[in-house]
Amino acid sequence: MKKYLVMSVLVLAGCASTENDGRYALAEDTAPEVVPTLQHVEDAEPRYEPYSRAGNKDYTVRGEQYHVMQNPESYSETGIASWYGKKFHGHKTSNGEIYDMYSMSAAHKTLPLPSYVEVENTANGKKAIVRVNDRGPFHEGRIIDLSYAAASKLDVLTTGTAPVKVTLLKVDKPADDTEWQGARLNRYFVQLVAISDKEKAQRAAEAFGKQLDQPTDILQAGNVYRVRLGPFYDYDKTQNAAMRAREHQINEAFVVVEPITNEPTPDLNVSN
Repeated sequence: MKKYLVMSVLVLAGCASTENDGRYALAEDTAPEVVPTLQHVEDAEPRYEPYSRAGNKDYTVRGEQYHVMQNPESYSETGIASWYGKKFHGHKTSNGEIYDMYSMSAAHKTLPLPSYVEVENTANGKKAIVRVNDRGPFHEGRIIDLSYAAASKLDVLTTGTAPVKVTLLKVDKPADDTEWQGARLNRYFVQLVAISDKEKAQRAAEAFGKQLDQPTDILQAGNVYRVRLGPFYDYDKTQNAAMRAREHQINEAFVVVEPITNEPTPDLNVSN
């Protein structure tokens, strides 16, 4: 992927909502004004999650009824992908979460929420793993609506739509109840920047912590130090922290979900 995204022509063809119902400040969907570098945004990590209470009942849109799949073991489909962005950013998805266009997520008409799928852009061979937590797109021939970040990974931003293959990544519930109780607990971070110098990363973490009045953390991955806010244990609070970071012009801030394990915490933790 190119380090910086150049968008000379923007064609937004996807939309999880079918009409402007008054919930959205924007009448038309669009990309963010400041185009961030998204090459460091990682794929969603498939894991077992119980289906949400909201968004998993059959429903009707524009007179057409949609039947939500009941615990599918497999699913694969080819069709057209679109994407959705700023208009829906910060608003609730179909399963009650908050849509974050910088996360690796997507909308699908009938897969249970949440689900994990691999999306391959068959025009260029690029692949990405996304977490499905929304409904849409409600346009004939389109099978998935990608988040802004996912569309960036697959080079769909400039074209608006692309031919894709969508494959369900099924993760079974752990057989051992104790294992399941641990596996279902998550903690959340807001990644701000990735820096190759340890001392600069530590200074950045201290500065961000004071600026945003949030705890900070540094995760080392090879020679890269990822400066993050957190940990948080409430997803809504995490997304609020991410949006606050973007209000402070940290345009590449995005949410990272990590399962809680018994592993020791990183020794680079910086608390505020």
